[in-house]
Amino acid sequence: MKAFLSELRGAVLGTLVLALVTCGLYPLAVWAIAQAAFPDQANGSLIVDTDGTVRGSRLIGQGFTGAGYFHPRPSAAGAYGYDAANSGGSNLGPTSQKLHDALRDRVAAYRIENGLNEADRVPADAVTASGSGLDPHISPRNAALQASRVARHRGMSVEQVTALIQQHTTQPGFGVLGEPGVHVLELNLALDGKGRRMNDER
Repeated sequence: MKAFLSELRGAVLGTLVLALVTCGLYPLAVWAIAQAAFPDQANGSLIVDTDGTVRGSRLIGQGFTGAGYFHPRPSAAGAYGYDAANSGGSNLGPTSQKLHDALRDRVAAYRIENGLNEADRVPADAVTASGSGLDPHISPRNAALQASRVARHRGMSVEQVTALIQQHTTQPGFGVLGEPGVHVLELNLALDGKGRRMNDER
């Protein structure tokens, strides 16, 4: 019995020590290091107004449908898209008729809303969802094709809108990793600061 109690006491003590280290001390140390070295990233890379209002995150896209806003790429995350709790793609493959029909409809809608001709090529990111469904960026080409529509609905010149696109275009990491991208949320917030606010259309 003494041997059993000794083994039991050792097992319980070991469990408590490991629980304290792995569930308490280690997470606390990681949190403290992150807060000290990378506070912005550790707290969600939030986009905050000058009045302290949180508008979103640089890491997660948001849906915009108003004609006076740049539209993000489609999202399959959740029933209405851009649901961070349901991140994921559509899982539809290249032989899927459902995907084929959706792409056809999206291409047609994109051309109509942006005043394009049938022969004009539509960027892939304008009609396909990302793997996460939360991509906050669109391609510079996609943004450029939307510029005329946005400028017209905001009473701005295309040159003004194009300048904002360039200001909110991120370059590849170290100049070679990835592709240039336009951050949709930051660009639309900048538009609200430059042109007519269209919060009722968002």
